[in-house]
Amino acid sequence: MSSDGDRYKERLKQGGLKNTKHRNSILAAVEDGKQPLTAEEIYLTLKEQGIAISLSSVYRILNSLVQIRLVEKTVLPGEEKAAFELNRNEHKHYALCTGCHKVIDFPDCPLEDYQTKLGDSIGFTVSSHRLEIYGTCKDCGKK
Repeated sequence: MSSDGDRYKERLKQGGLKNTKHRNSILAAVEDGKQPLTAEEIYLTLKEQGIAISLSSVYRILNSLVQIRLVEKTVLPGEEKAAFELNRNEHKHYALCTGCHKVIDFPDCPLEDYQTKLGDSIGFTVSSHRLEIYGTCKDCGKK
């Protein structure tokens, strides 16, 4: 974890949560992840760093961070496990492989024009959306 251990202090406070070592450790692990991480992966990362925390505490903290929208949750196909990533207020979409469970970022948003048209047609201002497409990656397709 970086020396800036309380960089989420204000966001946690706004969400009604205390700024704790465990919350900051989980947020740092999620932030450092190259792709969404499962609670088990976060738990193992913290354990490798010598941070004593139970897996159930990791789940509980992640759920509270999702509730205040500091962390985003995605359900991985096949295993029906959740994966978590830091909410960077960026627009992201994923292709999720049902074979190897690889998570692939989309290079751009295929829904931007449709979102505007839909909003205009029903008098609705769209603030965000999520798109997860399930299928088989190139490597699994060769098997």
